[in-house]
Amino acid sequence: MADPFNQISFASVALVIFVLVWFVLSYTELSLFRKAGHALSHYGQFAYSCFLKPHSGDGTGSQQDALESFYKSQASVYDATRMRLLQGREDMLALVAAQSKYRRDTGQMREKPVWVDIGGGTGWNIEQMQQQLDVPTFFHAVYLVDLSTSLCEIARKRFERLGWSNVHVVCQDARTFRLSDYEAGVDEEKRDFSIGRSAYDEDAHDSVGADVLTMSYSLSMIPEFHPAVDSVANLLAPDGIVGIVDFYVQNKIEFCNRNYTGGAIDRHCMWISRVFWRTWFELDRVNLDSARRDYIEYKFGTILSTNRRCRFLGFRIPYYIFVGCPRRTSRMLDEVAQLDAAVTESPFISALDLHARRRAAQDPATPPAEDRHSKAYDTAIVNLTASLPLPAAYYQNQKTRIYYDETLPQHRQFGNEYIYAFTWEDSRADARILNITPEDKILAITSAGDNILSYALANPKRLHAVDLNPAQNHLLELKVAAFRSLPYKDVWRLFGEGKHDDFHSLLLDRLSPYLSTQAFDYWLHVGPATFAPTGKGLYFTGGSRHALNLVAVLGRILGISSDLRKLCSAKTLGEQREVWEKRVRRVLLSRLLAYFVVGSERFLWKALGVPGAQRAMIEEDFEGGGGVEGEGESEKSGQAIWNYGVQTLDPVAKETLLSEENHYYLLCLLGHYTPASHPTYLDAAAHTHLSRPTTATAANPLANLRIHTDTLTEVLTRLQPGALTIAVLMDSMDWFPRPATKKFSATSASSVAAAEGTEQALKQCQLLHRALSKGGRVLLRSAGLWPWYLQVFEDVGFACTRVAVRGEGSVRGDRVNMYASTWVCVRQG
Repeated sequence: MADPFNQISFASVALVIFVLVWFVLSYTELSLFRKAGHALSHYGQFAYSCFLKPHSGDGTGSQQDALESFYKSQASVYDATRMRLLQGREDMLALVAAQSKYRRDTGQMREKPVWVDIGGGTGWNIEQMQQQLDVPTFFHAVYLVDLSTSLCEIARKRFERLGWSNVHVVCQDARTFRLSDYEAGVDEEKRDFSIGRSAYDEDAHDSVGADVLTMSYSLSMIPEFHPAVDSVANLLAPDGIVGIVDFYVQNKIEFCNRNYTGGAIDRHCMWISRVFWRTWFELDRVNLDSARRDYIEYKFGTILSTNRRCRFLGFRIPYYIFVGCPRRTSRMLDEVAQLDAAVTESPFISALDLHARRRAAQDPATPPAEDRHSKAYDTAIVNLTASLPLPAAYYQNQKTRIYYDETLPQHRQFGNEYIYAFTWEDSRADARILNITPEDKILAITSAGDNILSYALANPKRLHAVDLNPAQNHLLELKVAAFRSLPYKDVWRLFGEGKHDDFHSLLLDRLSPYLSTQAFDYWLHVGPATFAPTGKGLYFTGGSRHALNLVAVLGRILGISSDLRKLCSAKTLGEQREVWEKRVRRVLLSRLLAYFVVGSERFLWKALGVPGAQRAMIEEDFEGGGGVEGEGESEKSGQAIWNYGVQTLDPVAKETLLSEENHYYLLCLLGHYTPASHPTYLDAAAHTHLSRPTTATAANPLANLRIHTDTLTEVLTRLQPGALTIAVLMDSMDWFPRPATKKFSATSASSVAAAEGTEQALKQCQLLHRALSKGGRVLLRSAGLWPWYLQVFEDVGFACTRVAVRGEGSVRGDRVNMYASTWVCVRQG
């Protein structure tokens, strides 16, 4: 320091530090420093207790001593240090609260339920539940059961401060806790328990029990979890709800063949995650072995299940949320048969009778011809025989979604993404052609579900929605759940504007009781981003987003964005035609765009859902109507697509006013609907109709909806003969490989595909003929003027009539004008 240069350097650094400290202190409140100091102190105490402090409770072998050794030194800072680590607790409580309110409102749960929180610790869960329910008035009694005396003492002080007299803190082992020791019950009936008795034996359950039972990060802390889960299962009332959130690790091989679990998205954990987290948590006596979650799913019926990741200090720790109920095996038999009858349109008889007839058959694997059953029924019988819980579909509040195996390749091929975020068929034209009555039984392809909801407005006797893509049915389920649980303004935000400012809370608090576990799990993962106010909205998701994005990009690049907005806001057809002809048409109907972008096979499939076979029909009609000889294949294909686009868009722009009556193209240009132009199901009057409660004289229009995640062929095969009056196939039969023609000769490979396509068409037509009653109608649209498969319909026994054809510059009553022809095939005698 004798060197003057070093002295000056040191003084300069000290001066800079002094100025910075003075500046920070001048503009920062002292309370922030106190909070930061408390946080450092709390996390320091947490780190010492978890990672450095010796565990003195190991010597006695007592679980209570072990817990006290771990928690005593950190009980006072437990809540402050677990907020970010123990994520998912708020979501689990919100789901349990939503289920409780639903069951109370529908008479399945007594008005003043009893709640038992196993491993409740400091009582944070119970205080947090106040955000969802008024704990002092909603619950008859709340019991916090925990084995740590230090944490229970914190809980007692908490509820003394809150003044909640109906909350009781019990320091006891969960395996020996008896509700009958503390609670006589609302009806003054003493609860009779057999601790450790299997919950599968329903004699262990009485009319008095815990209506709500929760476990928050406590199951992984119990060494002997089997008897604990058995005892917990016996605590639950017959119509009770159990909610569990906890850490876990699991390999997909362990759960891939189970049909009774729900929520497979992100359930598999990578090997390094399994090894690291299991080893790390074992240091604090937390066990992440998969058997704990497996046993929970075995002991209870699954209502909702999801897999999440806790993001903590840059790490992603796997945890799950499970909401379940008692398995109710004896009562489920009749429910299985009743649901099966609704799916197959069979008369309802006892499930025991059906099972006896099945066993008496010579070949038990093949039911008699008159006994047609759904896949859900077959799976349920297998599970009941093997003493397993039924598939989660049977434990849902709403039996709308029919069981399917989400792990099958035929469902996984879509990559958890829907193709269509909106339906492209004109519902007004459908209503005019079909003239649906309350006696009709309809089967229709789901797509985005818009037309399904439009058909429901006519109150058909039964409505079957079918789609092989699970995500398309998830979208329809979300719409149905919204009508059942939300006011009109929220329904409009979700599906009119395509955005909502708090979708996550809406999903947990309002929608979850009306969704299947697969749909809930899907929307919990993708919903917040899909409906985010800062994002593009619902209609810029799915495969159809590529078409909307292309229009938006072209508008920006070519400077017609303002013209597109003018097109959507035009008040008269004259104004709209002027904007169309002046600038928009030459961009959207550009030959260059048709040849190299829209006409490409990849774009047609990814963005518009047009398969190669349907594209070939367009090209064939173009050649027959004046294709230029000598053109190359790519040029000829581009010319055909361009010509098809001209015939589609020109009449639409000239004859339908987008701002008031053609919401199909308005959506493509704006990315959302407007109050003046939107689908029928988004009218306020439609919301009133579709959300009305079921009464003794009239059922809700959506009560008779069944959603099938399967192929049309499979669903038709399992329907009773004459079960349907209407089948709406959209353009699905265009997807079958078509037979070779003179102009389109087939190679050996395509000949095989064409033969398979003809066989598929024949089989589907035969099944439709059997499933439809005499005079039943099939409505279909096609990209071809004369689809090749019409001959198959006629050979099977249908009379086919073309009810609409596109051409000659007119929309002919169909506002979409996308399909070349529309047909009605009537089943003959």
